[in-house]
Amino acid sequence: MIFGAHVIIYSKDPEADRAFFRDVFGFSSVDAGHNWLIFALPPAEAAFHPHDENNIHELYFMSDDLEAEIAGLRERNVSCSEIQEARWGSITQVQLPGGGKVGLYQPKHPVAINKG
Repeated sequence: MIFGAHVIIYSKDPEADRAFFRDVFGFSSVDAGHNWLIFALPPAEAAFHPHDENNIHELYFMSDDLEAEIAGLRERNVSCSEIQEARWGSITQVQLPGGGKVGLYQPKHPVAINKG
């Protein structure tokens, strides 16, 4: 039985990005050895979008109040892109210290996650 999903984020500075997930996002973690942290993530859902190529994946964290989430991140000196409006949600990109980005969005569509 499948009991969860494991997401891998490649980074040029994994220690900085691990600290960001721990200190800024506040995600709990376990140490798999040698400070190799594996983070618990919020409940997740998966969507399949059409594309000309396979093996392209994106990570978005979901929020009920995107503007408040961005304000909280900015208070911690975290850079976010301007909010973009899409048919499916309001979206920003969060800059990670390792140079990568993760998405943060407020969905406009029904969600599969049981938030209750």
